[in-house]
Amino acid sequence: MKKIKTIIFLVFVLCAVFAINTGLFQGQLNRFGIMPRELNGLAGIVFSPFLHGSVSHLLNNIVGLSIFALITMAHGIRYFWRVSFLIIVLGGFGVWLFGRNNIHIGASGWIFGLWALGIANAWYNRSLKTFLIAIVVILLWGGMILGVLPSQPQISFEAHLFGALAGVLIAAKLPRQWRRK
Repeated sequence: MKKIKTIIFLVFVLCAVFAINTGLFQGQLNRFGIMPRELNGLAGIVFSPFLHGSVSHLLNNIVGLSIFALITMAHGIRYFWRVSFLIIVLGGFGVWLFGRNNIHIGASGWIFGLWALGIANAWYNRSLKTFLIAIVVILLWGGMILGVLPSQPQISFEAHLFGALAGVLIAAKLPRQWRRK
């Protein structure tokens, strides 16, 4: 039940931010997304996952985030929050360093990070649980790999790419750190 409450909380936050941004600010909060290589764009690393350009953008990200958050929570809610923070920061910093000169918003980098983490954990942690999760993720959502390639100019493939790379990096490094504690 705590996992479902966490998902509901995430959906509520995303919808509330969208309603405030579109209703009160006419989308002006989107300027707080990631603006690559600009000092004031660094704050966007934290804010961008909660900003969305349209209702369809928001709904697509709500569905993806809910699915991959629930899958990630198979390892615990605390684990989900830890890896989410790291994915948002590492993936966002990658976008800030190497992204196209546009404002990057949306939770898709976070989603791709959780997706890649679900797959990479099978390699780095080698347990039956991580293997089964990876099989499900690959079978049902393996086509997401194409999202890390440039396709449409208004879609930040950079967020997808660096989110996914962050997920793999976390799978490779984080378990070793946790085992030391």
